Amino acid sequence: MLSGLMNFLRACFLPGSDRRRTGSDGGGRQDGLLWYKDSGQHLNGEFSMAVVQANNLLEDQSQLESGTLSSHESGPYGTFVGVYDGHGGPETSRFINDHLFHHLKRFTAEQQLMSVDVIRKAFQATEEGFTSIVAKQWQMKPQIAAVGSCCLVGVVCNGNLYIANVGDSRAVLGKAVKATGEVLAMQLSTEHNAAIESIRQELHSLHPDDSHIVVLKHNVWRVKGLIQVSRSIGDVYLKKPEFNREPLYAKFRLREPFKRPILSSEPSISVCQLQPQDKFIIFASDGLWEHLSNQEAVDIVQNNPRSGSARRLVKTALQEAAKKREMRYSDLKKIDRGVRRHFHDDITVIVLFLDSNAVSRASSVKSSNVSIRGGGITLPPNTLAPCTTPTESGGT
Repeated sequence: MLSGLMNFLRACFLPGSDRRRTGSDGGGRQDGLLWYKDSGQHLNGEFSMAVVQANNLLEDQSQLESGTLSSHESGPYGTFVGVYDGHGGPETSRFINDHLFHHLKRFTAEQQLMSVDVIRKAFQATEEGFTSIVAKQWQMKPQIAAVGSCCLVGVVCNGNLYIANVGDSRAVLGKAVKATGEVLAMQLSTEHNAAIESIRQELHSLHPDDSHIVVLKHNVWRVKGLIQVSRSIGDVYLKKPEFNREPLYAKFRLREPFKRPILSSEPSISVCQLQPQDKFIIFASDGLWEHLSNQEAVDIVQNNPRSGSARRLVKTALQEAAKKREMRYSDLKKIDRGVRRHFHDDITVIVLFLDSNAVSRASSVKSSNVSIRGGGITLPPNTLAPCTTPTESGGT
């Protein structure tokens, strides 16, 4: 009886897990607040995943899906990666984890191919779905209107790489230089954070009549003094005026009414053709990039064995976080969730290694699907520009 209760409580509090996704090792392993899967196979190569919890409830969610990218088994085939960095609570990131990929498969089946339009529609359907949840729960749970999530997606399909993003998670490519053999870091994602001057300029151009659209608060630029990101899924209280009122807590509400949405859910999307020199992609929430530069992260992956790459990146970030507070990493590890948030954010990392031969043949090869969530369970049922110059769509 007691052991059963302990197993239940353990399932409830493991990072990224819930009662729907528990197993002997969840498709990975647990080390305190760190969950990791050091190595696995996807249709286009290998992958490594790691998640460390800092908040009372894990707000980061993530997934890797490899196999068919359509609701029809006829394909196309490829690999999907999603990193969802929630804020204000875990509800939005969990909703994205449960729905975005299914929307993408449905729209891919309708158009019978992967495209920028398919990805944009999947984001839009996910946003609309969460907004409907907010509308239903508003009277009983008004704070759900102030919950949101960044959303970073990567899709490898037919030799092409699609990157879509709202918020400030980041995708970085490790690209080999033929002449020197070096592997250089190339950022693939467009970030939407008010700390970036171009994003502040974009906000001012979209809201020319609002001189307080971005405010410097405690040395941090925030949209309306409330939030750092200018695009997200959720955060409905900053998109629809009817949710910017009581019974939402006053600390979230804007004093003045707004006529147009303050935040956007429109993703920045790029598409490029993968090259043999494209070695791996690091997908990570901003918790990693607070402590590591793009090139530092690429060097760590390149200069060490593939297995454990994601865990190694997370550990290095935690060591840097400890160093900034003049403490030992071993002491940081002893700090419990909730209190840990004062030292670092939730951090999610997925490293996707690219086998050029597998990438080229994957569109026509049928294989068992792989489905894994960060901290969750593995389920195995069944003329473009090169990546040096990705073309962006939907950036405004």
